Order: sequence, then C-alpha cells, then structure tokens
Amino acid sequence: MKISFHGADQNVTGSCHLIECAGKRILVDCGMYQGGHELAAENAKAFGFEPADIDFLLLTHAHLDHCGRIPLLTRRGFHGEIIALAATVELARLVMLDSAGLQEEEARYQLRKARRRNPNHNSSIEPLYTTIDALNSLDYFGRKASYEVPIQLAPGIRATFINAGHILGSASIFLELEEGEQKHRLLLSGDLGYSNRAILHNPASPPEADTVVMETTYGDRQHKQLQPSIDELYEIINHTIGGGGNVIIPTFALERAQEILYYLREGIENLSIKYFMNVFLDSPMAISATQIFERHPECYNTETLRAATGGKDPFSLPGLHFTRETAESIAISQLESGAVIMAGSGMCTGGRVRHHLKHNLWGRKNSIVFVGYAAQGTLARRIIDGAEEVRIFGENIQVRAGIHTIGGFSAHADQTELLAWHQQTGKPKTTFLVHGEVNSMHTFAKKLKDTKVEMPTLGQEYTL
Repeated sequence: MKISFHGADQNVTGSCHLIECAGKRILVDCGMYQGGHELAAENAKAFGFEPADIDFLLLTHAHLDHCGRIPLLTRRGFHGEIIALAATVELARLVMLDSAGLQEEEARYQLRKARRRNPNHNSSIEPLYTTIDALNSLDYFGRKASYEVPIQLAPGIRATFINAGHILGSASIFLELEEGEQKHRLLLSGDLGYSNRAILHNPASPPEADTVVMETTYGDRQHKQLQPSIDELYEIINHTIGGGGNVIIPTFALERAQEILYYLREGIENLSIKYFMNVFLDSPMAISATQIFERHPECYNTETLRAATGGKDPFSLPGLHFTRETAESIAISQLESGAVIMAGSGMCTGGRVRHHLKHNLWGRKNSIVFVGYAAQGTLARRIIDGAEEVRIFGENIQVRAGIHTIGGFSAHADQTELLAWHQQTGKPKTTFLVHGEVNSMHTFAKKLKDTKVEMPTLGQEYTL
C-alpha cells in the first residue's frame, strides 16, 4: 500500500492524491493550480503518474482546485470511473465547462497578442483543455455516492463519503484497505467546512483512522465569529449605500454566492439592511450554481430545509437581478450608486469582477468587500495587502474605495475546528498536512499530538 502526493503540497491549490492498494490505483481529486499566470505551466505539466493506469477517481467536491484538471486527465488517457455525490457531479459539470471556456478564451487572447507583436506569427496556441474535453470527461462519471454508505471499489478496497460541510455535496473520504494480511484505514479530509453556517449541515464526525490526510488552509488562525461578520456586512452596506456608493463583493460562485444571498435576504427581512438596493448576481456560473442548490435540498440543514419546504426561496430577495448576458453586465458599470454587485472570481483572477473593480476601485464612496480566501499572487490578495494602485486590463487603477475583509464567512474550518476534527480521528500513526501555505502548515503541525506529522512535497511517495 502506498500514497503519493501530486498537488496541494505545501500550497493551497491543485489537490491530487494517489493511493495504490491490491493492484488498484485510486486518485482522490484532480484539481487545478490557481493564482498567478505563472501557474499555467504547472497545470500543463505531467501529472506524475500515468492517467491510463488510474482505476478510480474519487471527487471530494466541485471547487476548481479539486476537479479542474479532470478534463486534462481524461484527454491524457484516464478511462476509469469517477465517483462523487450527486450534487458534486452537477456542480463539477458546471465548473469544468466554465473552466474550459476560460482556457479557450485565454488561448485566443494569447494568440492575438502574439500576432500583434509579430504579424507573421503562425504557431497555434492551444488551451489547457477544450469544451469538448470537458464534455468528454463527463462520460466517466459513474456511481453516485451517498453520505455514510460504503462503496466497494474492488476486493479489499471500500470507500465511504462523509459530509465535510464545505460546499454543496462536499465530502471527506474514508478508505478501508486490505492487501494480503495488511489492513489500513485511510481518511482524507478534503476541504472541511465551518460549523453553524447557513444552508448546509455541519461537518460530520470522522471515523478513527490509521493515517489522516488533512487540509490546513486556515491552520494558523481563527475566524471571526459568524454573527459579528454578518453584522459587519450589513454595516458596510448601510454606510456605503447610504453614502451614495456601490458595494462590490468578489464572490466564489459555489457556496459563497448562495450564502451571501441568504444573509442579504435575512438582513432585508429583519430590517438590519436599512436602504433599498439593487443586488446584482453578475455571474452566469453563480446563477447556475444557485439553481443547482435549489435542486438539492437533501444537503440543506434543518433551518434552510424548513424555509424551502415552507414555500420560501432561501436565495431570493427584493431588488435581486440575475445578469447572465454580457450586455447586462456592462450596463451595471454605469451605476454610480445604490448597487451591491456580486461577481466572480472570488480571488479576482478573472471574470466580470475585474470590470467592476476597474469602475469602482477609484471611487472613495465605494466599498470592496472580500468574504473569502485570497491566495498569494492574486489581484484580491494585492488589494487586501494594501496596494495603492493595481493594474487591470492594462490600466493602472488607484485604490481609493474602502477595502474590507470579513473572515467569518469562510467555507473552510479554522484552526480550532481543524484540531477538533483531527482529535475525533483517534490517534492516527501518521498525519499528512496538505492544502495549506507553508507557515500555516508548520503552525498547525505544532498543535498536533500523538501522531507523526508529514508535510509532503510534490511527487513524494510513502508506504502506508
């Protein structure tokens, strides 16, 4: 039995782990590296294993950094079975098709730029993968998992998906492995959610394990409490809308967009939001994701399920506009006040939010509200870190708007919750820390007791 690490190793994106047992090869996640443009080359590199040799791919959830290279995997020869929760399958389809469109758009842009520099440029510039590749990868999605129901992958290999409470359909994966006389319990956390948030159940208690692979995104810090974070959002909206400005919320399309809609609806209903405002969900992907959320009430917590079954749409509010078309998005840029604009991407690495930042960052009456993680090298991180000027679409934009970071909305567990989750896994012999920046991982490692801690590097292999 072996495990090797092929992504999210001493960084926070690109999750990909390979388990070998009883002649079978099981991949857990196949994510894309996200951040600066320099990571494009990382995504195009060889996986570190032969895709054709993989028998199963178990998908913890549908965020791009966990599923984004699946179309590349299938294009390079994978022909095994992909297994995930039903909600994850729907969301992954959306995410991969969106990513493919962006890859194709980027390739066309780079080709135009090359031809501007050299009119005789004849070489083609290929996307990482195409829409056809993404569609083809959907053929390999097979059995749909259910929480707490074991799936027999092969003799001696059983997988159980456990609710991770991170996004709709997210899971930790528990593998019960047998090879000859050897038995091993391997638990992979995936991304763990934060308890007592809107919409979803809390993360489920994990089983005891011999080896644990766990994320450490926030392994070095605590989140703000949720209610003060909600109150802070309402206060920023009241101050900005009341002062004649706009609020821009760079928003992740999956979970964060739906959660913010949920709290905006509550704020209007309980009069915590004092002004009428036009709310724009300016993200075709987030709009589609919201519709997928509405199709999967089995993932809701008790309060959200009660609202949904009682005839109340948890994600609907007065003044809400879904803007799918580009022309509608462009029209929003003409609004000088009274708008709350939610647009992707959450880290401002692409998408429509960059246009809205270009039109609003320089305005002193406006507010930019970051409600999610921003990786090193991203535009969001530069703004959060205090840049006085940023470059957007080739233009230098002064940062004069109010910049706010509200940590309590994170979909990731903080240090306290990560430790509590790990303590429920018994006393694993080894704990592998992944999906975290180096400082975060080292800080978290010092908190762990009665377990050997490893922080694998890319391609590193261990015997279980």
